[in-house]
Amino acid sequence: MQRRTTLLLSSLLLSVHAVALAQSAQKKVRIGILFGDAPMPHEEVALREGLRELGYVEGRNLVIERRYAEGRLQLVPGYARELASMNLDAVISTCTPTTRLAREAFGATPGSTPIIMAAVADPVGQQLIASLAKPGANVTGLASQAEDLMPKMLELFASVLPRPTTVAVLVDSSSAVHPRMWRTLGPIAQRLNIQLVKVEAGRKPGDTPLTAAFDAAVRQRATGILVLPDEPFFVAKRGDIVALAAQHRLPAFYGLREYVDEGGLMSYGESMNTAYRGLATYIGKVAAGSSPADMPVSQPTQFELVINLKTARALGMTLPQTTLLSANEVIQ
Repeated sequence: MQRRTTLLLSSLLLSVHAVALAQSAQKKVRIGILFGDAPMPHEEVALREGLRELGYVEGRNLVIERRYAEGRLQLVPGYARELASMNLDAVISTCTPTTRLAREAFGATPGSTPIIMAAVADPVGQQLIASLAKPGANVTGLASQAEDLMPKMLELFASVLPRPTTVAVLVDSSSAVHPRMWRTLGPIAQRLNIQLVKVEAGRKPGDTPLTAAFDAAVRQRATGILVLPDEPFFVAKRGDIVALAAQHRLPAFYGLREYVDEGGLMSYGESMNTAYRGLATYIGKVAAGSSPADMPVSQPTQFELVINLKTARALGMTLPQTTLLSANEVIQ
């Protein structure tokens, strides 16, 4: 009898939960997406698939307002103000700069429009949230672990390079997080017998262009280049960066597989498809009335190593079998 009562109670709770989800999904939800870089279609596909699983379908009960800066961050403040005037249920910010600018436009109080981060490095250290467990105010979502991945990224890159060697590190001049990533690399490089040289590039007038940054890497006899993650300018210009690396015959390592899909040599980092699908959970909770202040910020738990073997052959590189076997995907 007790077991039957327990089963009946469990069934009742599941039914109530299902009804609650169905009721919340009947409400039309309006969200914004604030992209600092150029849109990557598969990210939006993953987001829409996640929302569809919760019952939200664009054109039926879901409205998405899209704003794409394509690497021109000077456009983001205006886009953020546009979205702030629309009385949205939530806005998705896709990187550190867009999150910061969204906070300025939307405000940062518990009653402000919820801001859902897609993949932001060290949001606590950048004072975007109070803590991962209790973010406070109106910002929550997903935090990348880009800074924590620096040791692993350099170790993987070192596994395919001769030693001793010099690696150029491409840094965005305007980045708030790249200086910390650069400092993290120093002790690891020393242990691996790698010399690091910093080459900077930026999007603002007067900043060093990407072409000059690669020329500087060659002048300093770099035998490889490490492109630091978490900056929309580099993501927007990923095609140019991959082309410059090929032109100078520089093996290059990245934090996103999207570079490798376009011909880059290697990447190690979280899956953006997984991240954007995960955003749907936050949208669903906000739509159901949950406060972002009480919604813990998530961090990725799985990372992927992707290698472009075609690019390795073009560079005349023979990659160690151990590195190839550890890859999640090898592009032929």
